[in-house]
Amino acid sequence: MNVDTALVAREREGRPIQVALIGAGATGRAIALQLGTPVPGIRLAGIANRTASHAERAFREAGIERWASSGSASQVEASIRRGVPVLTDDPSLLVRSPAIDIVLEVTGTVDFAADITLDAIEHRKHVVIVNAELDSLLGPILKTRADAAGVVLTNTDGDEPGVAMTLFRYVRSLGLSAVAAGNIKGMVDYYRNPDTQAAFAEKNDQDVRKVTSFADATKLSMETTVLANATGFRVGRRGMYGPACGHVSELATLLPAGDLLDGGIVDYALGAAPHTGAFVVIHEPNSLKQRQLGYYKMGAGPFYVFYTPFHLPHLQIASTIGRAVVLNDATVAPLGGPRCEVVAVAKRDLRAGERLDGIGGFTVYGLIENTAAARAADALPMGLCEGCTLRGDVPRDHVLTASDVVMPAERVSDRLWSEQRRRWPDTQMARGKQTVTAEARAGV
Repeated sequence: MNVDTALVAREREGRPIQVALIGAGATGRAIALQLGTPVPGIRLAGIANRTASHAERAFREAGIERWASSGSASQVEASIRRGVPVLTDDPSLLVRSPAIDIVLEVTGTVDFAADITLDAIEHRKHVVIVNAELDSLLGPILKTRADAAGVVLTNTDGDEPGVAMTLFRYVRSLGLSAVAAGNIKGMVDYYRNPDTQAAFAEKNDQDVRKVTSFADATKLSMETTVLANATGFRVGRRGMYGPACGHVSELATLLPAGDLLDGGIVDYALGAAPHTGAFVVIHEPNSLKQRQLGYYKMGAGPFYVFYTPFHLPHLQIASTIGRAVVLNDATVAPLGGPRCEVVAVAKRDLRAGERLDGIGGFTVYGLIENTAAARAADALPMGLCEGCTLRGDVPRDHVLTASDVVMPAERVSDRLWSEQRRRWPDTQMARGKQTVTAEARAGV
């Protein structure tokens, strides 16, 4: 049965998928708005957020006028069974409830989100990680926990990794050979910070650190890392090539053929129409098939670009929810161990004793790197850098290493990272260690 048909049947039978939403920031509110419509066969059963007013806003904007503030597991279950959604500041009440089918992790945090995800998996809940920060760092080890528990752990359709992976799986089902995939990006400036992004954040009702991570390549690197780990692709060089072009179809001739044919890469198109969405590049060496593709205006070959001209996470997440619960199918999840990681790079000259402020801050930006190269350099993961203190001065654009910093007290994310490294010790030779400099970025 197809997902849409199954969801309609669930609606008709009065057994919709019950969804717990963890996090009521801008993304969480957008998801709540769509699920509150409601989507056939899916119900927003509860929101957990540390600030109750933000969750209340999410309910109101979704047109949900009645909800219950619950403080115990029994109250949560009883309320959801009555069809009344729950508001709580304790995520565990939702993720542990027998009334919940699937958990959406939308906090944008790392350590807090890791705890929630582990708790949900332990209680046999499917989990959608709308959280590239967590997934790019710990997705592989969390996936092993989910597999052992018999539940689905997945990133979401609508965010670029999910859009690209859905397209990747589609072209693969046609018998085509995918050799690259990635994002369509409007701009990249490694040195943006919360001050430069404050006006944009206020105008769009967004968190300023979040939009800073969009601009400084950190979120791009995290999203393409998620995609690399799901496809088995790597990067041609640290930070990717990111060729500037007028239309995404031009990538057919702009990405290095050698990298495409050597196991495939993740990358991005800079400033390219349609200015949003994701792409997949395929390779077709057969001359007769090239003629057919040329007739249908796909280009001269042997590389051809397929693309999706939109990414709408708050809408497309409904498909991921349905696929996870109905089909036990992950939209985008790691194949195994990590292929790529996101390393922390100094955003400016930094001084001994400075404390790193992490993702979307003033001190560091993140770049995607092949796992083998990152480990060979003992590079500091971007997802673990917040709270680290510098032992000495480092110049701008220096890739930080573990020896450069004093780590904070051990966190759950540190433990999971160590476990992930032990499970998948690196045995592969590093490829493509070049840094994408500001000058190179301006020239492509």
